[in-house]
Amino acid sequence: MLNLINDQLTVTVKELGAELASILDSKTLTEYLWNGEASIWGRHAPILFPIVGKVKDNTYQSGGKTYCLPQHGFARDMDFEVVKESKNKIVLCLVDNEKTLEKYPYKFGLEVTYELEGRKLTVTYKVTNQQDSKIYFSIGAHPGFTCPVHEGEKYEDYYLEFSKPETLGISLLKDGLVSPEETPFLKNETKIPLSYELFKNDALVFKKYQSDYISLKHKDKGEVFKFYFAGYPFLGIWSKPGPFVCIEPWYGVADFTNHNGVLEDKVGIQSLEVGASFQCVWAVEFA
Repeated sequence: MLNLINDQLTVTVKELGAELASILDSKTLTEYLWNGEASIWGRHAPILFPIVGKVKDNTYQSGGKTYCLPQHGFARDMDFEVVKESKNKIVLCLVDNEKTLEKYPYKFGLEVTYELEGRKLTVTYKVTNQQDSKIYFSIGAHPGFTCPVHEGEKYEDYYLEFSKPETLGISLLKDGLVSPEETPFLKNETKIPLSYELFKNDALVFKKYQSDYISLKHKDKGEVFKFYFAGYPFLGIWSKPGPFVCIEPWYGVADFTNHNGVLEDKVGIQSLEVGASFQCVWAVEFA
């Protein structure tokens, strides 16, 4: 385990999957990150790469060949190399190997940086094309936050609040695939009251929003944190019946139910020219 420490927060990161494992208030010992209880959802904050969500039948075509990939790809289950470690910054890296090339025919570098300043944690993903042709990929975050935060509270005491009024539909998921049709959800509103009923059909998937952050708030006690996701074209919000909520900014999305199976044609897919790099950032700042 790797640690970032200051007088406000203690952040723990695993080398497996470069996954956040804990965000602990150094003074109150409040744990802000979901504990990963296996009977409910056995992860904390997996990194989704080189796909987000599912591909149809867990298979896809690229360059005329067929490959198999599990939901959310393989990065979350691979050991990353520690490139840099200090009290306020950790950098980890994953590169392609024989096993990844069997599932995903592209040579890549994936660098993940965690940086702690005060009560704010900033996470940067950098993808680099390391082969002699264009590569295609998606990447996303999947952090689960403790909710309710304190004993004696209920899940329904909390709500999420966009930074700007939004008129948004949600794309519904069926067997992990996205329906092309949208269902109306918000009409010039900012608040999403939390309940487990909200996620009865899996995650809520948003796009074309105006906000660059969303807050978790208690109805009486106020803000817990702001979660910043400027630039990401998709946002997922998800939970199972358990004391957590996931806020998931994505560059990419699961296959649509009518997708033709070709990776290059996938909605939300990113591409990189030879030698080029892609970078995206998300951050969470605690009240």
